[in-house]
Amino acid sequence: MSDESDGADLAWESIDSDVAYSCPGFDVVHERVVLPDGTESDYDHLDEPPAVVILPFTPDGDVVVIEEWRQAVGRVNRGLPAGSVEPDDADFERAARRELREETGYEADDLTALTALEPSNGVTNTVHHYFAAEGCTPTASQDLDFDEAIDVGTTPYDALYESVRDGDCRDARTALAVLYYETLGPASETARS
Repeated sequence: MSDESDGADLAWESIDSDVAYSCPGFDVVHERVVLPDGTESDYDHLDEPPAVVILPFTPDGDVVVIEEWRQAVGRVNRGLPAGSVEPDDADFERAARRELREETGYEADDLTALTALEPSNGVTNTVHHYFAAEGCTPTASQDLDFDEAIDVGTTPYDALYESVRDGDCRDARTALAVLYYETLGPASETARS
């Protein structure tokens, strides 16, 4: 594959699009598309707003984690605070600060943008914006949505990293945040110096 390819010969053409189903958090979009070989087909995907994922560190270096029921997989998930960007969020950092406060009751002294990734671009158009938050302290009560039940705790960073490395952490957002932080973010810079 050439590094100079713009992918135009791979592009699909959307000839019709409508919302097949709408619910809080996302829409299911149905499209009629023309494939590169001229074949017409149907394609459905989730239309979701951007989201933020926060890797929040307490002043002593522990990570603030949450446990939340995830109906799609039928179990409690241990992971990082995350949530959708809302229309009144001025930017992604503001959304990250809001989600951290609402889900955990913690607030951060400093936020550093880590990366932005498309977690599942074969079925959804959402982009997750990752942040490391430093100096996180409990300053308020949780302000959860009606369908959220979240327990908040802390864990040593090394224990969280080990759970990702060993495959015990099943939450992809958490794994991506930790692995990015460890290999390309501030943790890797500390290890290199």
